[in-house]
Amino acid sequence: MKSASSCKLLDLERDLPTTSEDVLAMRRARESQPLNLAAYLEFLASFPPSPMSALRARKGPAGLKPFEL
Repeated sequence: MKSASSCKLLDLERDLPTTSEDVLAMRRARESQPLNLAAYLEFLASFPPSPMSALRARKGPAGLKPFEL
C-alpha cells in the first residue's frame, strides 16, 4: 500500500462548499469568548433529558456485561 497514490490535495471550493451564512457563523464563533464552567453547565442543563428507554436501548462495549451497583 502506497499513500502517495491515494494522496489528493483538498480543494476547499470544491470539497468544502460554504455559504455566506456559514462564514458569518464561523466569524461569530471565533470572536466569542469561551464559556466558563458555570455557563457551560447552564448550557448543558438547557437540553431536555434523554428518555430512559433510549439510554437503555444503547449498545455498550461488545462482550462486556452491563455495569451493576
